[in-house]
Amino acid sequence: MISSEDAPKLAKEWFRQKIPAELLVKYNRKEITHAHSYGGLSKFFKGLTEGALYGTKCWDCGGVDGNIWLPPRVHCPDCWKKMVWITVDTAGAKVYSYSTTNYPGAGFKGTVPCPLISLEIPGVCTRPMSYLSKFADDEPYIGMPVKPVFRKKIPTYTILDVSWVPID
Repeated sequence: MISSEDAPKLAKEWFRQKIPAELLVKYNRKEITHAHSYGGLSKFFKGLTEGALYGTKCWDCGGVDGNIWLPPRVHCPDCWKKMVWITVDTAGAKVYSYSTTNYPGAGFKGTVPCPLISLEIPGVCTRPMSYLSKFADDEPYIGMPVKPVFRKKIPTYTILDVSWVPID
């Protein structure tokens, strides 16, 4: 713990403003290990590291025209029954919409500028979001055919383990 005498001096240094003497500032250094469970969505994130894209489908009510949900849902948003895992066929996938960012955020290991894309995949009732990891100066464009690329080596176990590239 930092001493009471040093705390205001360090607070001023860190926050770059005068800290009134009557404010109590205590610093407790802690080392935290956070364990995060993907629970019912574990299959999706494991699949990305194996080169597979999984979605879910409701066979009880048919959901939205019986289509695939991607990202997956554990339970059907219409009837609340447990959904079934299926492999998503990405043939025919194309860019539905896009935006480009020069500051994609902390932890992002992609290219800058980074084209963020919304995808249209036949049989999928949602418009999943992702990014292009390879592109030319005139790309992306709406309707551009794309295919997934999976990060199998040194995976992050996040949605960043799948990106998309144009189909030549």
